[in-house]
Amino acid sequence: MKKQRRVDTTLTHAGRNTRVSQGAVNIPPFRASTVLFDTINDLRTWDPDFRAFHYGRVGTPGSLALEEAYAELEGADRAIAVSCGLAAINISISTFVQAGDHILITAGAYGPGITFCRSHLGRFGVEIETYSPEIGAGIEALIRPNTRVVYLESPSSMTFEVQDIPAITSTVARLSAERGNRIVTILDNTWATPLNLRPLDHGVDIVVQAATKYLVGHADAMLGIIACSNKDFPAIKSETMHQGVNAGSEEVYLGLRGLRTLSVRLERQFASALKIAQWLQQRPEVAKVLFPPLPDAPGHDLWLRDFTGGSSLMGIVLNTDYEKEAVNAMLDGMQLFSMGFSWGGYESLLIGGRPQHGRTPKVYAGHGPAMRLYTGLEDVDELIDDLESGFNRLNQFEPDTHAEKDK
Repeated sequence: MKKQRRVDTTLTHAGRNTRVSQGAVNIPPFRASTVLFDTINDLRTWDPDFRAFHYGRVGTPGSLALEEAYAELEGADRAIAVSCGLAAINISISTFVQAGDHILITAGAYGPGITFCRSHLGRFGVEIETYSPEIGAGIEALIRPNTRVVYLESPSSMTFEVQDIPAITSTVARLSAERGNRIVTILDNTWATPLNLRPLDHGVDIVVQAATKYLVGHADAMLGIIACSNKDFPAIKSETMHQGVNAGSEEVYLGLRGLRTLSVRLERQFASALKIAQWLQQRPEVAKVLFPPLPDAPGHDLWLRDFTGGSSLMGIVLNTDYEKEAVNAMLDGMQLFSMGFSWGGYESLLIGGRPQHGRTPKVYAGHGPAMRLYTGLEDVDELIDDLESGFNRLNQFEPDTHAEKDK
C-alpha cells in the first residue's frame, strides 16, 4: 500500500514524471492535437482509463500530471482538468441530469453557475431550485423524487456563509439509500482549496475547483478541475469530451507551476488577511466583516470544525450612511488594491459588489454598501495603510453640486 504523503510533499512531488519530462523538473507544455501511432493495432486500441494519449482534446502528459497531483491533494481517485472554473461547474452538474430532473443549488453559489443552471439547463427541462446556504439537515424538506443533484459552495460567494456539509451530505445519502435513487452532491472548493478543506472526507461526491484562482496563483491562466471517484470518472470524462472543454497545454503547465507554491502562498496570505480582517473590525465605517475565521463571524463554529485553515478572500459591509459616489471615490483612489473580477493571484483586489442581486432565497449581507476584498502578497501593513487612506476618502467625500446648479 502506498504511503500517504503530507501536503507539502505532495505539492512538491505529485504529478512529476522524469521519464515523461526526460529529466526536466517540470513537465513542459505538450502542444499537441494529432498523436501518432506506430501500428494499426496501437491506433485502434482505446484506453478506457484515459492514461494513454490519443488526441490532444482527450488529454496530454501535462494534463494527466496535473490531474494526478490534484486528485492526491483532494483524496480523490481521479481528477479532470477543464478550460475554466465555470466549465468544471457546468460539466459536473450536467453529467448527472436530464429533462424532468430537479437540482438544488445553494443561493450562495458562484453567480454564473446559478445562471448556467437556470438559463441553459432550464431550457432543456431541468428544474432549478435555490436553497439557503444555512439550511443544513433541513435540505430534506426540499428533496423531491426527481432530485438528482445537490450543489454546495462553502463559504458562499460574496456573503461567505459556511454550509454544514456533513449534515447535508449525510441527509442526501440517507434519502438516496431509502429511495433507491442516487442524488449526487457537488461542492465548489475554490475558497479553501484541498489544503484547507477536503470535501470528499465529509461525504461530498464530486469537488470542483476554479484553478484559475489559487492553484494557478499568478492571474495569468484560465483553468478548472473536477475531482471524483473511479465510479463517477467515466461519465464526467465523457461529458467533458462531448462538450469539448478540455484544458489547454499552456494552462495545464501554469497550473502545475502554481501548485508547487500553493502552501506557502496560502499560509502567508491567510495570515495577512486575518490581520486585515481584525483591523477592519475596529473601523467605525465597517458594519460587518464577512470572514469565517473571525471568532464572531457567522459560520465560524462550522469553519473551525470542518476546515484546517483559511483563505484570503472576505466580504466587507459598510454602514448604511455611505452613498455610492463616496464608495466609488474610495475605490478609485486605491494604490495597492486593484479592481478586477477574479482573485487568487499575488495581487490584492478590492471591488464593490451586490451580494443580494438575483438571489432567491435572500442571503445575509447586511444593509450597507458591500465590497469584496482579496489579500495578495504585498506587505500587510502597507495594505492597511492603503485601506486607511481609502476610508479617509470615503469620509471626506463631498459631491460636486456645482454641476447640478449649472443645469
